[in-house]
Amino acid sequence: MPKQLIYNIIELFSFPNPAKRPSKPEALGLRHLAFEVTSIDESVEVLKNNNISVEPVRVDELTNKNFTFFKDPDELPIEIYEA
Repeated sequence: MPKQLIYNIIELFSFPNPAKRPSKPEALGLRHLAFEVTSIDESVEVLKNNNISVEPVRVDELTNKNFTFFKDPDELPIEIYEA
């Protein structure tokens, strides 16, 4: 039986003249981490069942995929993005 390939991707963005933004959820500097998930609804349910507040799910205008943010223990934003 062939082995299943597992891979991870780290995507880094850098802008020479970033637009000024408020601090939440997308801020200058360390903006946020994003994780791809199979199902946004299932992921949001797991987070909420663990007493983690989640922002309303939005739709990416370019990809039409669902995404949302929640905060880590240090109040930094974490994004989940549906595959």
